[in-house]
Amino acid sequence: MKVLLVGEYSNVHWTLAEGLRSLGHEVTVLSDGDIWKGYRRDINLKRKSLGRWDTLRYLWQIRQTWPKLRGYDIVQLINPVFLDLKAERIWPYYEKLRQQNGKIVLGAFGVDYYWVSEGLKPGTFRYSDFYLNGKLRKNNSVDEMVGDWIEGAKGPLNKQMAEDCDAIVSGLYEYDVCYRPHFGEKTTFIPFPINREAASPVQTWKDGEKVRFFIGIQRARNVYKGTDIMLQALEELQNRYPNQMTISKAESVPFHQYQEMMKHSHVLLDQLYSYTPAMNALNAMAKGLVVVSGGEEEQYELLDERELRPIVNVLPSREDVIQKLESLILRPQAIPQLSDESKEYIRRHHDHILIAQKYEKLYESL
Repeated sequence: MKVLLVGEYSNVHWTLAEGLRSLGHEVTVLSDGDIWKGYRRDINLKRKSLGRWDTLRYLWQIRQTWPKLRGYDIVQLINPVFLDLKAERIWPYYEKLRQQNGKIVLGAFGVDYYWVSEGLKPGTFRYSDFYLNGKLRKNNSVDEMVGDWIEGAKGPLNKQMAEDCDAIVSGLYEYDVCYRPHFGEKTTFIPFPINREAASPVQTWKDGEKVRFFIGIQRARNVYKGTDIMLQALEELQNRYPNQMTISKAESVPFHQYQEMMKHSHVLLDQLYSYTPAMNALNAMAKGLVVVSGGEEEQYELLDERELRPIVNVLPSREDVIQKLESLILRPQAIPQLSDESKEYIRRHHDHILIAQKYEKLYESL
């Protein structure tokens, strides 16, 4: 098959492309590299700024590129907003992809109308990026997403595209829950792909070592992702146990630099309000790091995983984070086993060849 993957989140499409190519398919990835993260792509379509000349240059690049995007059996979109344009300007480019190619697959991989809409409801999740302790969370990121996807033009675009596309793929439990009530017949859950061969293993904790914690911080999304609470918990524990732990912070650094910093750690702290580990945490698990993130039973059930429980599941409260981290500091002997289970978890559920085979089956069914 000839496959075009449009857009990028956290290396999902490039890793999927590697898996599909290994199965003999012809794959092209078009993206902006996920902005500052700089992921690999075959066709670079990056908007440098919102300035007038950079905007004109970006529009010219799209105009030059779009006529060439023809003859693909499958076009998969990372998100309804797959170009760095206002939502009201994207639909014509979607229509052109539809006219020039075969089937269209929409990814449910991140923030979109259905994720925001369901997250705002008190009954969908026990907690979410939007709802906590029976109350709506209030921060700049939440307000911005509500404005964009519920009140703005992105919502109608998302709904129109979801109705029109041939299939929807959900990459995490949370996204599957949001789409399945609306598009049960066309929604397929396929976990995110991880290239285990590219994941250089880290040295796990050894007797006598300090426990080395690693946390990545995106300044603009610190409160929304819960890394503010996680960092506070780490710093409080650092004061209690200065001789038993260390903290390493990465603040909005490119992907390759982030990976290098991760090498020297035992434990990664990721998203606080999630039910599942996303790409950052999954990549860390493939290396053998212990991940502190969302690891609720619902996501294990969706994967039909009945044995492994490698994720240190934290509830969205400072007290619970401190308790779970303190347990690792006082009983670091558990880290090597969790490290081994993490790598096995990725092998069972996220190996990029296994995931590519699932996509291949879906694509062929269309």
